Amino acid sequence: MLSRLFPETLRAGSPQVLISGLVLLAMLLLPVVALSLSQPFYITLMTRVMIYAIAACALNLLIGYTGLVSFGQSLFLALGAYAVGIPSFHGLVNGWAHLIIALASAALVAAIVGLIVLRTQGMAFIMITLAFAQMFFFLGISLKNYGGDDGIRLEGRSLLAPLNLGNNATLYYLCFAVLVAVLYGSWRLVHSEFGMTLRGIKGNERRMKAMGFNTLKFKLAIYIIAAMISAVAGFLLANLTSYTSPAYAAWTVSGELIVMVVLGGMGTIFGPVIGTLGFLLLEEGLKEWTEFWGMPLGIIIVVIVLVAKRGLYGSLKKA
Repeated sequence: MLSRLFPETLRAGSPQVLISGLVLLAMLLLPVVALSLSQPFYITLMTRVMIYAIAACALNLLIGYTGLVSFGQSLFLALGAYAVGIPSFHGLVNGWAHLIIALASAALVAAIVGLIVLRTQGMAFIMITLAFAQMFFFLGISLKNYGGDDGIRLEGRSLLAPLNLGNNATLYYLCFAVLVAVLYGSWRLVHSEFGMTLRGIKGNERRMKAMGFNTLKFKLAIYIIAAMISAVAGFLLANLTSYTSPAYAAWTVSGELIVMVVLGGMGTIFGPVIGTLGFLLLEEGLKEWTEFWGMPLGIIIVVIVLVAKRGLYGSLKKA
């Protein structure tokens, strides 16, 4: 299974194979162990980790494989969350309807935004994607009927028949299944002709244009795909927290996702998962140690990035 999901680990040697396998196995067994120890908190914590790992994997398709440093990915995470919150507020609790709304709205918004932002490069691209995310953030605050900056408190989780998302273990394994599907889908995508074209665009877009490739079309396609994956993460996040808030669209969320990708290793399939694990578990541990956890967290991340220039997972590759 791992050889199909992460073939680069086999070429790199045993460390990446071992770590990938152990992490996935630990995720698979965690609910059983947590419940046997009467520690349901760890199920909730790891569910959150997997949700953000899904969003980080989506962002990695842009940053790691296409060279698009998007600072607005939180926009689509929030769209997925509001696709649960607003319909539920009006009495529509069907989870499949929520999921369809999330995917459709993310694809539509990404197509519109993408046609604008993808005509820019470098710092201009970063700032414009950030601007669109902030626009959605302030739009959410202005929606007073839906709680404004207080957000929407959901009465219950989506009814995703035949699954019972009210059960934390069921939601956990749904997130695990989605994460594995995203990892496998990402591998299939980046090793296809489409993915090779994306790598070519990252390497030298001008040359790709000279060879006759419509680079805007390819960038728009991956931008929409990444947006839809992030919207699924938002759908899962709203169900985990039973809450929807404009804060999900804040620029800080996009910044954290970028840190997760860089921390794990850009341009690797499994790197964002390791980066998300490291970031969120470190944050949780520091919160238990001190209320001023932000500074030590920042220092540790800087040290890790300086020492492991390819990220925690990417640095395991042989030179």
